[in-house]
Amino acid sequence: MTLDEIIPYLPHFQAILNTCAALLLATGYYYIKNNNRNAHQKCMITALVISTVFMVSYLTYHAEVGYTPFTGEGIIRPFYFTLLASHVILAAIIVPMVLTTAYFAVTGNFNKHPRIARWTLPLWFYVSVSGVIIYVLGFHIYTPEI
Repeated sequence: MTLDEIIPYLPHFQAILNTCAALLLATGYYYIKNNNRNAHQKCMITALVISTVFMVSYLTYHAEVGYTPFTGEGIIRPFYFTLLASHVILAAIIVPMVLTTAYFAVTGNFNKHPRIARWTLPLWFYVSVSGVIIYVLGFHIYTPEI
């Protein structure tokens, strides 16, 4: 299978990855709140790997396709673009936050890890969930013109 054959499937794959990341983040949060550090660690590492695969897929897709215009009209447009703007801004901010949070966990700095994780987790969750909403709006409810 060539890259040209794979490209049309990447947005769907990315939505699955974002959904999995959000579910893992929520599950990891549940585990740490219930003092199951081992299960929490497994969830968070898996979410990090999945988010990394997402980023590679996302960059590959947009390097090949470029910009995909949003076809929705009316009141949905300001909603969509506000959601998209917050998603893009927070996606850029969340990368160093996730890496810093993971660094503190890996190095055993459990004074700093929970302090930054309190901010990282909800932002990372928002970016994952908003990515799925953007996908549904842009590829299913308001399908792109090809």
